[in-house]
Amino acid sequence: MRKPTRRYSGPDTRTRINKAIRAAELRVVGPEGENLGTLSLADALKKADEMKLDLIEISPKAKPPVAKITDYGQYRYETKRKASAAKAKAHVTETKSVQVKIGTGEHDQQLKAKRAAEWLEEGHRVKVDLFLWGRYKYMDKDFLKERLDRFLKIIPADYKIADEIKKSPKGFTATLERTSNTKAQKPKIIEDTVEEKPKDTSAEPENKSKKKSLDDLLDIEGGLI
Repeated sequence: MRKPTRRYSGPDTRTRINKAIRAAELRVVGPEGENLGTLSLADALKKADEMKLDLIEISPKAKPPVAKITDYGQYRYETKRKASAAKAKAHVTETKSVQVKIGTGEHDQQLKAKRAAEWLEEGHRVKVDLFLWGRYKYMDKDFLKERLDRFLKIIPADYKIADEIKKSPKGFTATLERTSNTKAQKPKIIEDTVEEKPKDTSAEPENKSKKKSLDDLLDIEGGLI
């Protein structure tokens, strides 16, 4: 027994050309975009035949529908080219990740910060993780947040904090996103001119002691993060 043919009941999105056009009259556009007025389907087909071109219905929902006299092959090429260009402009936002550690050198920090800035300029969100392992997990929380915040400040881009610094399974994390100003601006270094004052040596032993204590705490050589 022969199975009944299934018919698609959805909207017909196919482009109608020449005798496949159903409208009784059309507003016709010429090959160079000139307005040829409202013509009957028969007259429009006759004019297209005289020009040795096709009659293509380009706006079927208009009243009356709009048709253009042009070469169908060229029309398809232009349509695909415009669709490809529109697709290329469509931007998909992603959340990119950058990870820093206690002990990451200054050069590596700058590279990571630059990459984060590039992602932000492209419109992506950037998740920055301060990765902690071993005994670093038990260090003072405020100290660790300050380390992450110090890295965020060297990112050469205009951004806002989308998700504040908080504890994460890896350590601490923060999420950034681009502000309305799309151009990255490196932070300006302002040098203040101050009058030289006699050096106070009385505080030197205490400062050296504090520095030594911090070095003992980190027990590392190299960068800040």
